[in-house]
Amino acid sequence: MKNQWIEFLYGRVIVKVSGKGLERFLNVLTRNGLHIWNVKRHGTETITFKIRVQDALKIRKFARKSDCKISFLQREGAPFLLKRLWKNSGFMLGAAAFIFIIFLLSNMIWGIEIKGAKPATEYQIRKELDKMGVKIGKVQFFVANVEGIQRKLTNNIGALTWVGVELKGTTYHLQVVEKNEPKKPEQFSPQNLIAKKKAIIVKMFVESGQKVVDIHDHVEKGQLLVSGAFGQEDNPELTAAKGEVWGETWYKSHVELPLVTKFKVYNGKEQQKHFLLLGNLEVPIWGFGKPEFKHYETEKNVHNIRFLKWELPISYVNKTIREREVYERSYSTSEAEKMALELAKKQIKSSLDEDAKIKDEKILHKAMENGKVILDIHFKIIENIAVGQPISKETPDDRKINNH
Repeated sequence: MKNQWIEFLYGRVIVKVSGKGLERFLNVLTRNGLHIWNVKRHGTETITFKIRVQDALKIRKFARKSDCKISFLQREGAPFLLKRLWKNSGFMLGAAAFIFIIFLLSNMIWGIEIKGAKPATEYQIRKELDKMGVKIGKVQFFVANVEGIQRKLTNNIGALTWVGVELKGTTYHLQVVEKNEPKKPEQFSPQNLIAKKKAIIVKMFVESGQKVVDIHDHVEKGQLLVSGAFGQEDNPELTAAKGEVWGETWYKSHVELPLVTKFKVYNGKEQQKHFLLLGNLEVPIWGFGKPEFKHYETEKNVHNIRFLKWELPISYVNKTIREREVYERSYSTSEAEKMALELAKKQIKSSLDEDAKIKDEKILHKAMENGKVILDIHFKIIENIAVGQPISKETPDDRKINNH
């Protein structure tokens, strides 16, 4: 088997010999060190055999000294195969170029569909996609994966609550949910307005219903503010009480802020590495060796490779290695107090409605323990405390029964 591979690499020739004294001719070749094999007889005066290419040129001089005629029937092996390939190189290059173009077109972006977005928001999304390089005609290998696109769109466009990104073939499909929620339909069922928490009334606006409290009144949680019932007590008319009742409410916040904080930041230096992923095996194709950085984080983007409609069992992997540094931030005691107060305000605002306002704040307790500033803060908040409470419609007979 080994000799056959060697003979294939060097090339071999099938030789036809005709004439008298065939056995004598074969003996001459053998004595002169020419290796022949697969000797076959065809009649009484014809044989064929195989011989190496470099030996085929030598047998002519031995044939002249004998009464035999030789002819070369077939050439085999790598040299002749390469020669035939070279002759057909134009066809081979055309076929390779065709496959490459099909492969390239199968991994390009040919469509971007956006659903669920208003025209203005869709324009913002397409503009942001252009910045990220996600555009028609771009090769998919050179753009972020769907998770990265989704994360960047959500972070960079404030009008989005959520965006789903899916790649189907050569088209990106984006499903968008905007922050602008549709207006809630009006409630026509009878209701009262009650206090959702303890407060002092500072402002009222009643659209419908009968108010039962006034400005500067102190109310408790669940207390009636605006009644949806008016008219005769025996037979009142019920309506949906609507309006806003603004009250002064109170919150306490506990905040701890260290004077010295260590956190990790990127310094802008990065390396790019490229791999082919075969199953669980990563084969490097560019960017060899270990990262040059001592401290770093790696971002990995995996792109599936397609050919026409088929997804191949091979993926292209791009790794971005970013160097990071540990940064130490120090505050003085007064700076830490200011930062802790701002942090407490942010925490309070995150738990309130958007239209609520902080009226005043007062530090109840301040301490320094274990390198931390500790604050207990009392906040006065102005917010709408009115919430709806449905009321049922009773007949006069029902009220008589209830009174008894």
